[in-house]
Amino acid sequence: MQPGNRTANVNLVELGGGVFRMGCDRREGHPLDHEGPTRQVELRPFAIAETAVTNAEFALFVEESGYVTDAERFGWSFVFDGLLTQEASQAVRGQAYTNPWWLGVDGAYWRCPFGPGSDIEELNDHPVVHVSWHDADAYCTWARLRLPTEAEWEYASRGGLKGKRFPWGDDLTPSGVWRCNIWQGEFPRMNTAEDGYVATAPVRSYEPNGFGLYQTSGNVWEWSQDCFAPLDESEREHEKHYPAGQPTEMPKAIRGGSYLCHHSYCNRYRVAARSSSTPDSSGGNVGFRCVLDV
Repeated sequence: MQPGNRTANVNLVELGGGVFRMGCDRREGHPLDHEGPTRQVELRPFAIAETAVTNAEFALFVEESGYVTDAERFGWSFVFDGLLTQEASQAVRGQAYTNPWWLGVDGAYWRCPFGPGSDIEELNDHPVVHVSWHDADAYCTWARLRLPTEAEWEYASRGGLKGKRFPWGDDLTPSGVWRCNIWQGEFPRMNTAEDGYVATAPVRSYEPNGFGLYQTSGNVWEWSQDCFAPLDESEREHEKHYPAGQPTEMPKAIRGGSYLCHHSYCNRYRVAARSSSTPDSSGGNVGFRCVLDV
């Protein structure tokens, strides 16, 4: 299925919607993430992209629209310190306060994902990174698509399974096979890369879920349409805190975890896991995928 735009060419999977149980009651998420309690959610039909938006797809958007990302306007973005190029190590402006392995690097943006001296020449089929929520929203507008709601994202990520931890079931590595790109070893200093990748992986590197979607677990965080709020808030409370026409400066929910997630500190590559970031933030492990109203 294709969106109604002459320039975008996105492979979409149409989902019929329906009712599902959203969230998680297990005590394996961070309490402040408010994954639970589980609740019943009803969705209208929608279509969702098979993969996260790739570097090649984002390059086409920039070429045709002339768009300039937030990271380019600010002049810097966050890069994981273990992935810096030699040139980029000379462009570090400082560390993130709470996560010192994140370094603000001048000149890091989507075309230079590891900072100055890096490029995407060999990464066309990898997910685009260093895109803020504003950037993702701009791409969706250009493509006549939109970002998914948290409920749509989680429903699609589950792939038809009920109450499972991952898009393929409860076992992280069924039959000893890696099904997602996350950190193995000792975070943040030693990554054994047992899943085959140290940084991002091509968007179709692992088996898809039951709906035909690729890598909704690990690889890159994915922006959602929604502001970050406890899932157990009533609709009325949610609307009171985040009314229609809300400023886009409110923190936005992100889903799926990334190649830097590790069970020791960021067990967020489960389908119910969630986190947030401000909409102008960007980094080397955040991307997005699109949806279409049906």
